[in-house]
Amino acid sequence: AEVISGELVLLMLGLAAIGAAGAAALGVPLGVDAAVFALLGLGLIFVARPALKRRLNRGLELKTNVAALIGKKAVVESTVDATRGRVRINGDVWSARAFDETQVLETGQTVTVMDISGATAVVWAEP
Repeated sequence: AEVISGELVLLMLGLAAIGAAGAAALGVPLGVDAAVFALLGLGLIFVARPALKRRLNRGLELKTNVAALIGKKAVVESTVDATRGRVRINGDVWSARAFDETQVLETGQTVTVMDISGATAVVWAEP
């Protein structure tokens, strides 16, 4: 059931049961054994499980298409200003315009892709 759901609740309860079994092996009374199970179960479910799920789910988001280009470096192919220009991103030539309308970016300059607007890369070079 845990493999199908992937929610880690049964795993946390299983670990709490192992802890309670360890307490029982030490010869503690049944009430203490039940309290160990309850405290471990609640602690694992509400503290350890969220942290573990965050760690397991980190990095699963795969950026594709336009989202993958934002933040990439590009090289200016023809002068880029507030209205036009061309840049090379990952080997592909894109039409481009400057993010900062006062910038004029010259050929060969390395810039950063800030956004993609339609089929136009909006780029910025650090002053």
